[in-house]
Amino acid sequence: MVVFESGEPAERTDRVFSALADPTRRDILRRAALGEHSVSDLARHYRMSFAAVQKHVAALERAGLITKRRRGREQLVSTDVATVSEARRHLEDLEALWRGRLDRFGETLASTPEEAP
Repeated sequence: MVVFESGEPAERTDRVFSALADPTRRDILRRAALGEHSVSDLARHYRMSFAAVQKHVAALERAGLITKRRRGREQLVSTDVATVSEARRHLEDLEALWRGRLDRFGETLASTPEEAP
């Protein structure tokens, strides 16, 4: 099993980024970040069936990006900020890795003598 420096298993990270790959899920996450919404309220924003929106919400919940709680018959959805922050840290780590590689590449190019034409 691959484990990131944070100690988080790769499978969880894979679920997070797989869920974020879908534009509808990203929009649901954005809406949930602005405030708690019922699944019914969320479904009104999309040209798809209520069941399809429920599937998107379920994928986000499995990834840990949102949480649901019951209020009577409604299921209220909100963003799990800790999981979103963890995803951001993974992206920042990758960015730092690639910036370091590009910096070293630039240093190598700068230290290489130029050839005369």
